Amino acid sequence: MAKISNSLELNGINFISESERKGSPRSLFWPWAAANVSFLALSYGSFFLGFGISFWQATAAAIIGTVGSFLLVGVSSLAGKRANAPTMTLSRAAFGVSGNKVPGFLSYLIFVGWETVLVSLATLASETVFTRVGNIDPDLSRMLGFLLAGGLTIIGGVLGFQVIMRLQKFLTISTLILTFGYIALTIDSVDWAKVSAIPNGTTQGFIGALIFGITGIGLGWVGCAADYSRYLPRSSSGKSVVIWTVFGASIVPITLVIYGSLLAASSDELKNLVASDPIGALTTLLPTWYLIPFALVAILGLIGGAILDLYSSGLTLVSIGVPVKRHIAASIDGLIMTIGTIYLVWFASDFFVPFQGFLITLGVPVAVWSAIFVADVLMRKNYAESELFNPKGRYGSWNFKSIGLVIFGSIIGWGFVTNSSADFLSWQGYLLQPIGGKDGSWAYANLGVIFALIIGFFGHLLISGKKIRQQND
Repeated sequence: MAKISNSLELNGINFISESERKGSPRSLFWPWAAANVSFLALSYGSFFLGFGISFWQATAAAIIGTVGSFLLVGVSSLAGKRANAPTMTLSRAAFGVSGNKVPGFLSYLIFVGWETVLVSLATLASETVFTRVGNIDPDLSRMLGFLLAGGLTIIGGVLGFQVIMRLQKFLTISTLILTFGYIALTIDSVDWAKVSAIPNGTTQGFIGALIFGITGIGLGWVGCAADYSRYLPRSSSGKSVVIWTVFGASIVPITLVIYGSLLAASSDELKNLVASDPIGALTTLLPTWYLIPFALVAILGLIGGAILDLYSSGLTLVSIGVPVKRHIAASIDGLIMTIGTIYLVWFASDFFVPFQGFLITLGVPVAVWSAIFVADVLMRKNYAESELFNPKGRYGSWNFKSIGLVIFGSIIGWGFVTNSSADFLSWQGYLLQPIGGKDGSWAYANLGVIFALIIGFFGHLLISGKKIRQQND
């Protein structure tokens, strides 16, 4: 018990004391690499090709979308180094102490959604592997995978920062080794003739894949970027913070998406299987003796991301006013994650359909908020720490300009995306008529996400630039 209590992080949304600030920007490589060393990125290769584009277009979309979205994360990490507080505490400078509940709630939804998705994938992968190796009952296989993935995620998320930093280094190294093993065993499955035969797709298809990469790989992490840089000394190099964040988060998913595109382009059967079981489908290429190592790498890779989501969702829950300690908030989120995973694994008929609906619908307002926060970080030189907790301070209680910008950006953004994932989302795309309507060539490019980013970033520069310059003085 003493060892556990010593590992339990007691910091929440408060500023980190000088004595606790240590390390270097290089340490950011481990949590961001572990969060993105996942076989899900291999399946993204299939999803990218689903936009009707060629392998080379998918490669370009993967590189641009991944690096571009994680640049937003890297810039947001500067706020943590600069003020040593979590993202959703520092976001109060842009939205007001009470008004920050709006982006806080959006971030909370994206975190809980992602942690549920990742644990669900680990559970489905476990079922596929255990059933094939030991002829175990599928429901029992699912339960074993769920207990392992869900249990480790909750333990890491509840115990907090120090445990996460140690655990993520182990997860990164072990997952990378096993991933290279997977590539070595499946490289013969790549059929370059089939890969090369796929013709280039339309510009609309390429942009759709690019936006899917932005929303599905990096954008959702902006809301927790400062959570992992806040323990760094303020004297740390800002450039290094950005570089190590982007490098750690991007290098592996780019490689895996490209390789996943090669595999999916080589096999129509694999491409179709990925839609219902994105991780388990990848086992069809493996010899039986490597299935257990595969299960380990698949589960560990997904857990790495789920732990970061659960940890930050707990911080976010506290930041929007729930009167509990951080570790209690993380435990509450673990319960919600459990319920969501049970639905996705045991009741949802298809994985990709709810997953795409989740990304597109929440991706629009999250894009607006992310762009506002990035613009705010670039303009703001310092933070008045005590006033981030005082509604009567310089940041005020509600900044209706920023909140209005989120609403406006979301209205425009949702008007330029289509979502066939569920009937209740069919209202989206109401502004597409001038460029072909919901059935036109631009319908599935999801331009609304790009418009949301532009509106959030430049809107905040125009609306709040003068006020921020005054607060900097």
